[in-house]
Amino acid sequence: MTLTPLLTAGLETALNRILYRDRGLKAARQRLNGRVLQLRLQELSQPITLVFSEQQVDVLGDWQDRCDCTVKTRLSLLPKLRDRHQLTGMIRSGELEVEGDLQVVQQFSMLMDMAELDPAEYLAPWVGDILAESISKTARRGLQLLRNDIERKQRYLAETLTEEWRVAPGALEMAWYGEEVDALQRQVDQLEQRLRQLETK
Repeated sequence: MTLTPLLTAGLETALNRILYRDRGLKAARQRLNGRVLQLRLQELSQPITLVFSEQQVDVLGDWQDRCDCTVKTRLSLLPKLRDRHQLTGMIRSGELEVEGDLQVVQQFSMLMDMAELDPAEYLAPWVGDILAESISKTARRGLQLLRNDIERKQRYLAETLTEEWRVAPGALEMAWYGEEVDALQRQVDQLEQRLRQLETK
């Protein structure tokens, strides 16, 4: 998938609305002033570059200049960037690769975490406060139901695979298998040691 000017413009508008409207975020924005963060997503053929200034963030699809920080990850993991406490774990697990100044992505994560992402606030100018709040609550309820349904189906699939179909081993079977492999490895090591002793005689 390639980045189109329409996609970058839409992303730029959304980020500026979320990050630059709230005066309470000014101190957090100041830390990113003049910094360049590049996101290289596996699903996109070209990177997304965020250029921060005092007044706004520019989102560019074609950036040839130097970047302060480059982040490589997958599109599905971007929402996790809002939780700055997950950053270290994501880097350790390899879900997130960071090149350059780690503080830039940490400050961006903190800014996203502090930003209010209330859809009602953005809908209100078009449909009014009461209707915007009602749409927002309905959407949240719908998302929660969807999340619960997905979790329930994942649990059901896991139980079906381990208990009924016996395709995947259960946790106890995996633990037993691991112990058996370790015991076998110890026996092989002992056998190798005996062979070396016999060779030296």
